Parts: sequence; C-alpha cells; structure tokens
Amino acid sequence: MGCEIISKYFGNLTDEQKQHFEQLEALYQDWNAKINVISRKDIDNLYEHHVLHSLAIAEYIRFTPGTKVMDLGTGGGFPGIPLAIMYPETQFLLVDSVRKKLTVCQEVIQALGLKNVETRWCRAEEVKEKFDFVVSRAVMPLVDLIKIIRKNISPKQQNGIPNGLICLKGGELEHEVLPVKNMSEITPLTDYFDEEYFQTKKIVYTTIKVK
Repeated sequence: MGCEIISKYFGNLTDEQKQHFEQLEALYQDWNAKINVISRKDIDNLYEHHVLHSLAIAEYIRFTPGTKVMDLGTGGGFPGIPLAIMYPETQFLLVDSVRKKLTVCQEVIQALGLKNVETRWCRAEEVKEKFDFVVSRAVMPLVDLIKIIRKNISPKQQNGIPNGLICLKGGELEHEVLPVKNMSEITPLTDYFDEEYFQTKKIVYTTIKVK
C-alpha cells in the first residue's frame, strides 16, 4: 500500500503536501539501507504503519497556526515529520537520544525542504522549552513520560483541547492509564482508519495541568 492510502483519508492535501508525502518512500528506502531505523519487513509498509499511523494525531486534533509541538523519542521522524508536512504553520522539535536516528530525520527534512522542523540530539530531561503538546510513539510508560515532560507544557492555551501529551500506543492500556485516568482519554484508531493494522492501535491524550 503506497502513498494513495494517505489521500484516502486526507482528501484536501495541497500539491506540495502530496509531493512531500510521495517523496518519503524513496528517501526512507535509501536512508534505511544505510542506517536501519525502520525494521526491514516494516519499510515495505512505510505509509500504513508509519506515515498514516503518525497522521492519526492529525485526525484527533487540528493544530492551530503557531502551535509548538515536541516529538519525543522520534526515532526515524515519526510522528513528527508526517505531522510537519500536514501542518506547515506548526513548529516541531524532534528529539531523540540516538544520534544516527536524527541523522536520518535531518536528511529527510532537508530533502523535503521543510522549514518548520528542528531536530535535537539529547535526552528529554535536557529540553527546557515550552510546548503546546508533546507527541510520542510508545517511548515509555505513560506515568514516566508525564513526569519528564510536565516541565515542557506551556500554560498558554491556543488549541481546541487543553495542552498536554498525545501518545500513539497499542494493546491493552487500561492498567497503564489507570494512575492518570481522570485526565486521560483513549481513542481507538479504528475510529479513523479501517485497515486491520489499526485494530489494536490507540491514541492516549493526557491533559497536563501547569501551575
């Protein structure tokens, strides 16, 4: 399943956005051969398992222009790079502690000419800036992640939902979410996508209250 799966769910893409999404396959195939950031079997499912999966966040929330987002543990650039293509007026910081993964991110960003994305090689604890949202794909347990990123959530609100953490996760989550159940919402990705891959995938949104 190629890039057409993106158009299936996002029908209002600009020509530039379509071009950027189409370029991803060749870029990731090339770079993954040099620096393995996506499993060999998964690279053939790039658009469904990585790009569309990332864009579930774009189904959950429409970022307003000027929003600032940190993608924590971005790996090869997911969900940050697909979201940056989708939201050119939102600023993204892609953070990872593994340098070679960010090398791939930087090369993809540069090849696409994306102006709204920066990368940073560091641990999450070292990031001091404030963001409207932190996004992540199954980096660590929710409670641990909240402890680290609480300092990074801006008190200023400018989106349709309160600032906080938006995670892409899979499997049974009730136990993991239990400690923050009163400020979290779980949304199955089957609400958005009908491919079998998304049967066990979910978005977990947690409001982070900032004093």
